[in-house]
Amino acid sequence: MHAGFLNRYRLIVLILVAIAARGLTFGNPVVHADEEFYYVTAHEMWRGALPFIDIWDRKPIGLFLLYLPAARLPLPWGIFAYQAMAAAALVLTALIVARLAARAGWGAGAMAAAIGYILWPDLINGVGGQSPIFYNLPMAAAGLLIVSGENGGGLPHRRGVAAMALVGIALQIKYSAVFEGVYFGLWLMWREWHAHRRLPATLAYGAMLAAIALVPTAMAWGFYAAIGQSDAFLFANFLSIEHRNANPLPEMLGNIGTLVLLLGPLVAMAFAARRQEAVGGSGAARRFLFGWLWAALTGLALFGTWFDHYGLPVLVPGCACAAGFFGARRFRGRVAPAVLGLVAIGGLATVLAHIHGRGNATQFAALAQAVGRGPGCLYVYSGTTMLYAATERCRLSRYIVPAHLNRARENGATGADQAGEVRRILAARPAVVVMRPPFNGERPEIRALVSAAVTRDYRLADRLPMGDETISVYKLRR
Repeated sequence: MHAGFLNRYRLIVLILVAIAARGLTFGNPVVHADEEFYYVTAHEMWRGALPFIDIWDRKPIGLFLLYLPAARLPLPWGIFAYQAMAAAALVLTALIVARLAARAGWGAGAMAAAIGYILWPDLINGVGGQSPIFYNLPMAAAGLLIVSGENGGGLPHRRGVAAMALVGIALQIKYSAVFEGVYFGLWLMWREWHAHRRLPATLAYGAMLAAIALVPTAMAWGFYAAIGQSDAFLFANFLSIEHRNANPLPEMLGNIGTLVLLLGPLVAMAFAARRQEAVGGSGAARRFLFGWLWAALTGLALFGTWFDHYGLPVLVPGCACAAGFFGARRFRGRVAPAVLGLVAIGGLATVLAHIHGRGNATQFAALAQAVGRGPGCLYVYSGTTMLYAATERCRLSRYIVPAHLNRARENGATGADQAGEVRRILAARPAVVVMRPPFNGERPEIRALVSAAVTRDYRLADRLPMGDETISVYKLRR
């Protein structure tokens, strides 16, 4: 009765779980530095800025286009809007995770898997609008198309074309989807070869699938080429990453340890499903899902830096496969609810810790008020870029992500000399300079440049708490 109720009202249950898991962050503009920047870039696009030219970053333009509708709204409604979009993408992806599990013969654990997909992001910095929260949706839909074909859905070529078109959309949200996309394409090619044993036709089919997946990226490149900015597009999107320096070894080892700790149990349960009995479903679908999980893990391993939120793509195939564990007769009664309960509690503790460390809406409002909307430009040397959107002040550089100009890992990787660009910004005499305390990975010589300038030309207007730090606001002496 209980399982039947959950399945009958699956969408309502998942929405309620998502609200419970994310409610503490709704309206908070400082959930994570990444999504703050995505929002600010979209906000600047409404004012005529173009990514890669007027604002520099490596993310595909599709991600910033995704944030455009929310960034059109004034704060705090724009924050609520993008967070609602992220929550909707999360719930829809969870529904697909349940469908994937059912197609594989793990229907008894499908609902638990879907709930797990909603809860697990809280543990790995996915409680807001990180890019995988959005691109996991088209990737999950693509996977469902393939799995449906394995269950006798027919029209394999049409399904393959549609699946790779969805992969193309995901690639324009973040390029790291390429690892799973390559696996999807190779699986479809293998199924084509298995069905017809014609090598030329299989290779032609594979080439067509690859071309379809690349169409959105080619369209973006074509736009920039048409306005004479092909080099800027190529450098930002594909070449600059090769110039980025490695993080310190202790930091990388810590990141790896965190990912193993937080994703290890899910991956273990997913592969444990191999030993559990499936009811109906397709063996090919199960093999596809396990292969997909390996592809996602491989992408995570190869992508480097290993920040915790880089593990978000693993959650779709990981939770779908873990449904076999959750639904097993000896686990579904007590073990599955206990696991989900522990994940929920751990996620809540993680979210609360991040709010304590990064700040909340009230603290941000006070900081924005201290910066003010008055005349003159703003330079956020370090701190939240959301201040640009909140104060509507102009910026003096296309490098508005503080890390691009002050972190050692970005030295020589952005197409600009860090010290030279900082000197140019300071020479333009921004009306307000915002600085957080020194932090790991910062170049001391860059901070020294800014500290000397604010000592000479600025007055300390305010010092305000933001999470567990105190942010200094300097205003130009008149």
